[in-house]
Amino acid sequence: MHTDTERCVRAVRSRDARFDGWFFTAVLTTRIYCRPSCPAVSPRAENMAFYPTAAACQQAGFRACKRCRPDTSPGSPEWNARADAVARAMRLIQDGVVDREGVTGLAARLGYSTRQIERQLLAEVGAGPLALARAQRAQTARILAETTSLPLADVAFAAGFSSIRTFNETVREVFALAPGELRNRAATRRGGAPLPTAPGVITLRLPFRAPLNPDNLFGHLAATAVPGVEEWRDGAYRRTLTLPNGHGIVSLAPRPDHIACRLSLTDHRDLTLAISVCRRMLDLDADPVAVDDQLRTDPLLAPLVDKAPGRRVPRTADAAEFAVRAVLGQQVSTAAARTHAARLVTAHGTPVQDPEGGLTHLFPGPGALAAADPERLAFPRSRRTALTTLFGALADGRIRLGPGSDWAEARARLSALPGLGPWTVEAIAMRALGDPDAFLPTDLGVRHAAAGLGLPPTPAALTARAAAWRPWRAYAVQYLWATGDHPINRLPV
Repeated sequence: MHTDTERCVRAVRSRDARFDGWFFTAVLTTRIYCRPSCPAVSPRAENMAFYPTAAACQQAGFRACKRCRPDTSPGSPEWNARADAVARAMRLIQDGVVDREGVTGLAARLGYSTRQIERQLLAEVGAGPLALARAQRAQTARILAETTSLPLADVAFAAGFSSIRTFNETVREVFALAPGELRNRAATRRGGAPLPTAPGVITLRLPFRAPLNPDNLFGHLAATAVPGVEEWRDGAYRRTLTLPNGHGIVSLAPRPDHIACRLSLTDHRDLTLAISVCRRMLDLDADPVAVDDQLRTDPLLAPLVDKAPGRRVPRTADAAEFAVRAVLGQQVSTAAARTHAARLVTAHGTPVQDPEGGLTHLFPGPGALAAADPERLAFPRSRRTALTTLFGALADGRIRLGPGSDWAEARARLSALPGLGPWTVEAIAMRALGDPDAFLPTDLGVRHAAAGLGLPPTPAALTARAAAWRPWRAYAVQYLWATGDHPINRLPV
């Protein structure tokens, strides 16, 4: 979109927040870059340049606006909707892969050479993988400096910087403030209120594009929560997270203009990934206006969209975990699926301490599940075979699920496993892989909703009708599910 100058200028002059994250405005006279909705006086058109990412602005020598804080914009929905190499690379960089594995690790995950990846990213987003990772490190450092009492030297290394000198230089260049000044300004905004004293606790606001309907989003997560791993408590969804350097507990609560996020981490180096996981789980980088406009073109869906716009697709904190839970949930009720998952967690999950609630375990990883005795899995033989085969395929890497996965390849490999039918594969594609066009024509709830709307409820007829809903069929599923009276469609009391 950043190449459409006329459209970008109109968005900036109208301060349209819908375009925050889609592009960034660089002001040539002040050398500052802003989000489109910046409340400052709009510059003249000839003094504006437009870039697709904050990293591209920084690489061109612009610093972040102190008023609109463009580095905290919602992420571009383009990377969630696309399945090509650039989109997969962007999702992996957001997950901190470059910081942990370097550019060579990123390229290896994607099956390209480092040169090819760098060339493609420069052509599409205006910055290479190192510059994109550097921009993300700067934002992580800002969050830690403003929301924790960690010594700034510890902030530097927790954010992924290799030296304090690089940390200081980067923060000054990106924000035109020293790290200590960032902390002091944050303290001033709080009115001198003390920071949380609990060790490892970080409190932040997760932005999103309006509208956001929290009912199905949090209702689904709470209704399907696995005891010990997830819970709904005091108006917030809480769960444990398995992270590269330790574990964490996150609390997420809906607010009118943001999601209140409270993270307790055993290692602050996991902050970037934890934030990325939370945003992906709640589908916060979606563009609800584009989605709803497309779905409204169907006269039968339009009333559902108008009644409660802004529905998101509830996704998952861990793709492998959801794949296991999807198989456990085949042809059983939601309550039974939770019970089966809880038994796995109790038997094979890692215990954790949760002083603030009732969370007790991390969900077991593929390695732990693959090592389990199959005879102790209390399922019919066919289901046990499906589970053990899935455990092995996830553990040895034959099937890779996550933000950098090739959606078509993952579908094909899942479909080849015994006992995984089309519903299971598409549910994994929708919630674990994040494909916004995944569709469940055989789902009982979708078929009942279709019949109630006067649509033929057969899978073939639904698939034909859903062609008009592309590329947002996963969102259409959310609107169809909302016609039923089920706890997944409403916030818990």
